[in-house]
Amino acid sequence: MLRFLRRLAGLGTPWDFPERRLGERHLVLVRHGEAAAGWSEDPDPGLSERGRDQAEAVADDLAHLGPLPLVVSPLRRCRETAVPLEARWGAPARVEPAVGEIVAPASAAGVAARGAWLRTALAGRWADLDAEHRAWRAGVLAALRALPGDAVVVTHFVATNVAVGEATGDDRVACFAPAFGSRTFLRVAPDGGLGVVKLGDAGATQVL
Repeated sequence: MLRFLRRLAGLGTPWDFPERRLGERHLVLVRHGEAAAGWSEDPDPGLSERGRDQAEAVADDLAHLGPLPLVVSPLRRCRETAVPLEARWGAPARVEPAVGEIVAPASAAGVAARGAWLRTALAGRWADLDAEHRAWRAGVLAALRALPGDAVVVTHFVATNVAVGEATGDDRVACFAPAFGSRTFLRVAPDGGLGVVKLGDAGATQVL
């Protein structure tokens, strides 16, 4: 019935997971909606009005897949993006710090310095970053691989790039530009290997 009503309204058919291979899991990585401030302006902003609309669009698009486990970064913009799906599925999200935002080094103290550091990091490769940040990347991947079944993960630009880069063998810190509220679908094989099923919408969106 939901599919019929969407077609009647001209909204198209909601996307479904493809037929799964033996033992594999499917993950949806959702980039949070537009924040009310940038990374170099506020360490933990909530969503803007547009971001709240994007969060509702995420719920409209994914509600038919669940209820599924919902995993979120501890930062406000991710927790607020998850709220409409929590309401649709009648269950709270689980906060997972490992899928949070990349942390700037101690040398980049203050929001302006953090923004400058991130601009440099995004133009490089993981091999060029220090051991602390390579360990952070490994933690993101470990958290995704540890999920026992299908799940929706509301996370960030860089964490989404970690997963896509691992799946495609691309060492760039920013190999993909997921738009606010974009949904990227991944496979997780029984051996932990990641594969891209469908990239989310891309766009030139503010990261800093």
